[in-house]
This record gives sequence, C-alpha cells and structure tokens, in this order.
Amino acid sequence: MKFELGRVVITANALQTVNSDDVLTSLNRHITGDWGDLEEEDRQVNESALRSGGRLLSAYRDGTGKRFWIITESDRQTTTVLLPEDY
Repeated sequence: MKFELGRVVITANALQTVNSDDVLTSLNRHITGDWGDLEEEDRQVNESALRSGGRLLSAYRDGTGKRFWIITESDRQTTTVLLPEDY
C-alpha cells in the first residue's frame, strides 16, 4: 500500500453502474500505484503527487468495459469512485 485511502465513497451513478467486485479490485490496484488506463503523463503526475501530497487519479474499466475513476484527495481523507460524467 503506497498511501491511505481515507473514507471511501461512491457516487450513486457509479454504485448503480459498476460491479462492486470490479470496484474492490480497482481500489486494491489504486493503493498499490497501479493507475490503470492512464496516459504516461498522467501516471507521472500521480507519481509526483505521491511524493508531494497531491491528488491521485486512476482510471479503470469494469467487466462490461464501462470506464470509471478513483480519486484520492490530496489530504488522503477521502477517496471517491465515480464515472467520468459524475465529475
């Protein structure tokens, strides 16, 4: 585990759309620094944020191919699972 997730919340839209097992698997990937489906530049931003305390963003797809994000705030108090359209 590279950082604390804090309180984990999920938007209503993501809760209804994304399979809960896919969410749990992705949260486990997120805390180990596997940022999922991000461009290299965004991966580097996350690596820098690990050192400096910035916000962390990961992008994944569930079993149906639906894209969702996991965002851990810079203070590491809250992690949110959401769909891009929820942002």
